[in-house]
Amino acid sequence: MPLGLRSKKKDKSKETFKLVESEAPSPAPAAAPAPTRLQFHAQLAHGSPTGRVEGFGSARELYGRIGQAFGIDPQQIMFCTLNTYKVDMDKLLGAQIGLEDFIFAHVKGQRKEVEVLKSEDLLGLTITDNGTGCAFIKRIKEGSLMDQTKTVCVGDHIETINGKNVSDCRHYEVARMLKDLQKGQLFKLELIEPMKAFEKLEPRSKGGALPEAKISRGRETLRLRAKGSATLEEMPTEVEEKAIKKVDELLETYMGIRDIELAATIVEAGRDKGNPDEFTVALDETLGDFAFPDEFVFDVWGAMGDARQGRLQ
Repeated sequence: MPLGLRSKKKDKSKETFKLVESEAPSPAPAAAPAPTRLQFHAQLAHGSPTGRVEGFGSARELYGRIGQAFGIDPQQIMFCTLNTYKVDMDKLLGAQIGLEDFIFAHVKGQRKEVEVLKSEDLLGLTITDNGTGCAFIKRIKEGSLMDQTKTVCVGDHIETINGKNVSDCRHYEVARMLKDLQKGQLFKLELIEPMKAFEKLEPRSKGGALPEAKISRGRETLRLRAKGSATLEEMPTEVEEKAIKKVDELLETYMGIRDIELAATIVEAGRDKGNPDEFTVALDETLGDFAFPDEFVFDVWGAMGDARQGRLQ
């Protein structure tokens, strides 16, 4: 919940007394200090001096501030990680930033192409995006078709599918295009990998363990919003964290995407709703563009109920 940062004025009447000649009037109370503007330290993940970013309320604004700090085009930023320069999907910046978190921006590096024969129905890719039109690979399922294609790596931005530019598409649109490719068809992907540092490269990652619902330290986080200003909020409760994590898993099952911010927004939409119909209406009002299938909505409602009843681990 947003913190109540506005001070309450005390409405107390004060009697005015005539001052004695030798008595000096009391000094006026000091003006309240202006609210502190939140600042975050940032670096380019492949190496740079440390900069400071402030005054942002969404991922798009954050990338703009990072671009200003380092003199780069914000569209070159693929994604950000927190407290590590590595392409670590467990540390991916989502909807919340802890007030002590250090931001590392990963920018576009080398382009590459790969042709793949879709010999199986499922490719084994989980797609996410940075909220500004840059879909990238968040996870590669071990043993899957794409796991056997060593050119494709976690963190790669999918720029084109069979020559069609998908740079401005959301993750669920890219995932749908990949799912709709016909089995037995040879398809081509144009990818952009994150720029690498000039040091020993880490081994290829399959995404590792899946992320928890919170990425913060301390009791307060800055919640970024696609619409409206960012807000200071308390960390999600344990019940909300479990519900968000489960909804994120359901997003992968039904739509082939991972998006902790989207999962948190879905759980927020279901807060205080008394039945599935009210929840469905709330989802349509806030996230109608996603066109969630009825089965997904039903399972999400059940997961939130399980979380409230303590049935989720």
